[in-house]
Amino acid sequence: MRLLVAHCSVEYKGRLGARLEPAPRLILVKADGSIAVHSDSKAYKPLNWMSPPCVVVEAEGVITATSPKGETLRIELHEVLHDTVVELGDDPGLTKDGVEAELQELIAARVAALRDDLTLVRREYPTDIGPVDLLCSDAAGGTVVVEVKRVGDIAGVDQLVRYQERLDRDSRFAPTSGILVAERIKPQARVYAESRGIHCVEVDIATLRGSVDRLTLF
Repeated sequence: MRLLVAHCSVEYKGRLGARLEPAPRLILVKADGSIAVHSDSKAYKPLNWMSPPCVVVEAEGVITATSPKGETLRIELHEVLHDTVVELGDDPGLTKDGVEAELQELIAARVAALRDDLTLVRREYPTDIGPVDLLCSDAAGGTVVVEVKRVGDIAGVDQLVRYQERLDRDSRFAPTSGILVAERIKPQARVYAESRGIHCVEVDIATLRGSVDRLTLF
């Protein structure tokens, strides 16, 4: 991973246009082919980014990232304050806490309770950005990506969207649909999920443990 702190301006061109005026920022260039621009405030999300895979080229104080769809992220480096490369190696992956892992196992055993026509294809389906909790298919043969959380928040929706984007690049799966499952889904996350065409399902773990196949669908 390359960590670059620089006084920079940023311009994105794609489905929409966006620009960041000159300011000191952190730029992360990762081995997976992604690039992200962060400020020292405004929470954990990057101000702008390009998801993998993309082509990153640096020349004459400008870093340009181009996606397969033709989107571009152009970062003009006005002054470099810090530039280092750190080899992180292979990551062992996220270990879910007891409740989240149990939820995934219980739901995998009764995915039809989420929707009558669902069939489980595989738990922890591997992708190059991490495993999909539950990969399912519906009656029409479509691929349904299920993300299981203890509490459904905006970060969980973003994670599900990233998984769908990865699988949508494979003709075997595209186009996918998504379901976010949690014991509690925050109102903002539900609104965001619905705007991305993602269904939200709240479940009660005690009910699941009792093998009662009735879940609450929103």
